[in-house]
Amino acid sequence: MPQTPSPGGFTLMTAAAALLLLCPLFAAARDRSKGSEGDRRFAKLNRMRVHYRSFGKGEEALVFVHGWTCDWTFWRAQVPAFSGRVRVIAVDLPGHGESDRPAEKSAYTMDSFARAIEAVMRDAKVKRAVLVGHSMGAPVVRQFYRLFPDKSLALVFVDGALWPFVPRAAAEQILASMRADYARAAAPMVEGITQAMLSAEQRRQVRAKMLATPAHVAVGAMEGMVEEAVWKEDVIGVPALAVLARTPYWPADTEQRFRRLAPDLDFRMWEGVSHFLMMDKPDEFNRELSDFLARRKLLKAGNRKS
Repeated sequence: MPQTPSPGGFTLMTAAAALLLLCPLFAAARDRSKGSEGDRRFAKLNRMRVHYRSFGKGEEALVFVHGWTCDWTFWRAQVPAFSGRVRVIAVDLPGHGESDRPAEKSAYTMDSFARAIEAVMRDAKVKRAVLVGHSMGAPVVRQFYRLFPDKSLALVFVDGALWPFVPRAAAEQILASMRADYARAAAPMVEGITQAMLSAEQRRQVRAKMLATPAHVAVGAMEGMVEEAVWKEDVIGVPALAVLARTPYWPADTEQRFRRLAPDLDFRMWEGVSHFLMMDKPDEFNRELSDFLARRKLLKAGNRKS
């Protein structure tokens, strides 16, 4: 996959890689396994079970939200760094990880994902949260803020966008290829966004997990990401942090675009990391997030350094 966009515009594959950069009702039965894996629990959204891991106690929490075709384990380097200091929740979005995988496409919209997070918070008795979204998790946590502003303390965007990366026509081409032959279309796309990862073993594990996600879930979530309503330019009224990997896919005015949509923003762009920057440099990412919590006086123990 090319590392830079073609001079004349996006090719289908660079458009695919760019698009991937974006890359509740009652308490449910709980199956808990204590230890470093946290409490294993399930919330209920309509008839769908939403899996999450809970660490610690408290009515405010740090909530980690994974990206497209990923799951909560992509935050393994973050959970132990924070769980001894603040309440931590790590979510498997519908269709991902251990959550249910219904056939209905409506389960995989950004709106449904946001409501699944709210269902998890209610099941965990968490009233407000700092939400950390990687890749697709960025528009998901933004949608959560739109729906539940009173439950949003702050938003953190980890190499995820607040506007569409590619024209709608190019996105539809990508979706058409995925609908026609998902396995064939997905493999080079996943290869493209993992090839720069610093650890070969992590790269292997990430590819395997992403490509194991069922086709109807992956396609449904991609369809959810191209919905125009997801990209409304309404202003985010809570503190925000953006930590991005410097790649050719981010335009020169990226910081200005983020600040227009999130005026109370801390902005960082890192060199020498991949799309999965929290896995490439976990200690640096954890310090960045910890410092953000401290500066903004977020969460009860947010001013305690790791």
